[in-house]
Amino acid sequence: MSFLVVLNDEEQYSVWPAGRELPDGWRAEGFEGTREDCLAHIEKVWTDMRPLSLRRARA
Repeated sequence: MSFLVVLNDEEQYSVWPAGRELPDGWRAEGFEGTREDCLAHIEKVWTDMRPLSLRRARA
């Protein structure tokens, strides 16, 4: 089974089964692979886990 890395408006990441409609508020980030590959990709790119609104408020 193939999965997508998805991202919401707060730039929080998740994994979603490929071929299924994305839930409202989420978009494909561009990476697809096994669940394990997607989780490894998220671990590499999601370096600041604070929601975007909090990062902007603190900037």
